[in-house]
Amino acid sequence: MKRKLLASAAAVALFAALGATEVSAQSATGNSTETPPANPPAATSPPSGNTSPQGSGQNLPEVQVIQQKPKPQATPVKRASKPKPPAAATAVAAPSAVAPEGAEGTVQGAQFAEPAESNTVKMSPIGGSIPVEKVPGSVYQMNSADLNRTDQVILQDALVTQIPGVIINDLQGNQFQTNIQFRGFEASPVNGVPQGLAVYQNGVRINESFGDIVNWDFLPSNAINNVAVVVGNPVFGLNALGGAVVVDMKDGFNFQGWDVDTTFGSFGRKQVSTEAGYRSGNWAAYGAFEAINDDGFRDFSDAEVRRGYFDLGVKGDNAEFHFNFTGADNHVGVTAAAPEQLLDISRSLTFTSPQTTDNTMQMYSVNGKVRATDTLTFSGVTYYRHFNQKHDDGNLFDDPNNCGGNLCSGDDEVVNAATGATIPFNGDVAYASIDKTSQNADTAGLSLQAQENSRLFGHTNQFIAGVSYDHGRVGYTAQSELGFMQPRFVVAGQGITLGGSDDFNPRSLTTTNDYFGAYFTDTFDITEALALTVGGRYNYARIQIQNTGDPANDDLNGTNKYNRFNPSAGLTYKFGPALNWYGGYSEANRAPTAAELACADPENPCLIESFLTADPPLKQVVSHTWETGFRGTIKNWQSKSQWDWGVGLFRTLNTDDIFDAASTDVGHGYFQNVGKTLRQGVEANLSYRSQRLFAYTNYTYTDATFDTDAIFPSPNHPGNGTVECGDAGGGGDDGGPGKCFLVRKGDRLPGIPAHTFKAGIDYWMTTKWKVGADLVAASNQIFFGDEANLDRPLPGYAKVNLHTSYDVTDHVQIYGLFENLFDKNYSVYGTYFSVDDANDLSDVTGVTFNENNPRTVVPAIPFAAYGGVKVKF
Repeated sequence: MKRKLLASAAAVALFAALGATEVSAQSATGNSTETPPANPPAATSPPSGNTSPQGSGQNLPEVQVIQQKPKPQATPVKRASKPKPPAAATAVAAPSAVAPEGAEGTVQGAQFAEPAESNTVKMSPIGGSIPVEKVPGSVYQMNSADLNRTDQVILQDALVTQIPGVIINDLQGNQFQTNIQFRGFEASPVNGVPQGLAVYQNGVRINESFGDIVNWDFLPSNAINNVAVVVGNPVFGLNALGGAVVVDMKDGFNFQGWDVDTTFGSFGRKQVSTEAGYRSGNWAAYGAFEAINDDGFRDFSDAEVRRGYFDLGVKGDNAEFHFNFTGADNHVGVTAAAPEQLLDISRSLTFTSPQTTDNTMQMYSVNGKVRATDTLTFSGVTYYRHFNQKHDDGNLFDDPNNCGGNLCSGDDEVVNAATGATIPFNGDVAYASIDKTSQNADTAGLSLQAQENSRLFGHTNQFIAGVSYDHGRVGYTAQSELGFMQPRFVVAGQGITLGGSDDFNPRSLTTTNDYFGAYFTDTFDITEALALTVGGRYNYARIQIQNTGDPANDDLNGTNKYNRFNPSAGLTYKFGPALNWYGGYSEANRAPTAAELACADPENPCLIESFLTADPPLKQVVSHTWETGFRGTIKNWQSKSQWDWGVGLFRTLNTDDIFDAASTDVGHGYFQNVGKTLRQGVEANLSYRSQRLFAYTNYTYTDATFDTDAIFPSPNHPGNGTVECGDAGGGGDDGGPGKCFLVRKGDRLPGIPAHTFKAGIDYWMTTKWKVGADLVAASNQIFFGDEANLDRPLPGYAKVNLHTSYDVTDHVQIYGLFENLFDKNYSVYGTYFSVDDANDLSDVTGVTFNENNPRTVVPAIPFAAYGGVKVKF
């Protein structure tokens, strides 16, 4: 696969070279404009101001009366508009721009799209946009200019910088495999994390089949044209509890030219990115490729990322079609949480390895739009996606002991080889295991939609209706290999697959998902200022699990079905450009994943990401969201400056929320419905841009709590249990009492900071030299496993990044990025481990842990410096 992707990169470069005769060398201002139709109408007056909508670049031209056209005349030369600094991601979309006046021909402009009003928002995954001021909920958008503003190559880091309410949770300890959390809802690459955000790429839902996970590392950062975070719209389907992240990629109609970006820096970072776009009449093509190598700042945390994207499009007066391909072949060392006591020795140390994830993915899609009449447009997308993952995870062995000369685990259950052979107990070795899982997933789907824009009762109206179908089939295997612990907590595999115990018996199964959706949304202008939006979506989910391994595991077999209609309604009122009010109510649902359904029995806990057992069914999660707020834009045409602002309240109540609960067996747990959870708060954002200065700030308060009482087992918690476990499991060894905690209504949800604050600035020292800085701050968060809020929380943090760039010529730029400028030591995730099991290995590891501190955390990256060169033609 890597050879194929490297070949595609070479093809991109060759493609650009062949097209050089027809594509003149460009300055970077104006390489991302929305293009006119292939056969433009007669020339009109040049545009005044920045009025191009920010979008995917695949929108149809304005609806026109179809008639016999005269021979096209030459279009008047468009006068270069005076650029402004880049737009912050705000609820009020605003123009994105490049550099101070006089810098139009610089490479700095290459990093920013031509000034464009991001004033429209998609109302469904495959299109149908309305102005931001008519959306009855929060909307945050970032175009390619905003995403590349700091020269970040990791999409999650770019989103965290500027979008209110977005923060990172890092369960795996690798920058390329982090979680995005928005208002307490997550989109994560880790199975077992409740997935509360739906994610789309060019209209295709890319939450993977088995656990609804999201592999952010598959998306080439240089190929992204626009990212929107949309709240309160059930049209985006399953998992949109907290909202949807909508990613639109570039194409040859909105990007022409060729560029190469090379980066080197801390921890062995080496990176090459390239992209090329070309248009000839009705046809256009675009390709992008990224190759990244990073050793990581912790032991065994290396990453090797290869990802690419290609688009071939054709556009006419009344139709537009695109073929897309996305491919990735990535290896990531996931170092995960380590004991605080170990990190006190060195922040680079890891706790149990190997921990690696190898992912490959290929996705093919075709999307298109056809304008049937002046007011009616049909659109659709179809796709096929293949995803393969192999995950190895070195772990401690749960209290190995001698049972009649044979190896057994903490509950005195004999552990044999999978072949049935006994394993003699050896008191001179430190037992461990390497847990291995694999997924081989194939997903295909189709979405069709109609959009009618005819007037209703003499008022402007947009009606959208559509259907979608997604089918996924996953082959899943899990097994454990016997290992011996070595120094530095490295587990050496012994080539013996374990069995003979429910904890270790290999599993092999096939899961199939069938998701069907039918939706509508209608936006009706009651007056020129007042707009009403109503909509809804019916979701049907069928999840089937079939054992394909040992017949003794046939009790895994089962089929679960879920269905629900989710409504939405809201109003907006436009007092003027400076003031717009919105308010709305919506519902959404999430069906339990195959991974959760097969691991929901407290009496038979599973190794999360690994072992599955026959379990009682889980209920689907339903969210109920209320939202209201104000937003606006204040422009000063004389000083060419602009203020964008927004403030809002949100409240989302989840019913039958699903959480994972821990077991005494190392790494094991199970999923349970815990009743109601509440996420409510306030968001405020403000940004300013002028000819030389861009600045932004935003603040989010998220009150995330349990809304009903619940019982959670937490066997490694430093405190004493507060309640009998009963059916909650979490029992001690040998059938002894467990350690469980009563969680009260009002207790904080783990992993969600109550306060986040962000601020940033860019200033053009000259027309060629820009300097900028960003601050991200978050308050403390509750440890996972401390749902009762009895332990001290994970401390908050404040991080400052610095970036700068200088245009050497019109086509060459040098730049630098400095992360964690003041080298702050802080952590982004916390949970607990078994001190007793770790201390049993002290003779080998040389480390003895204080039994009163079972806290483990994932440290954030320390100070890091990167530099690079960009060349653009």
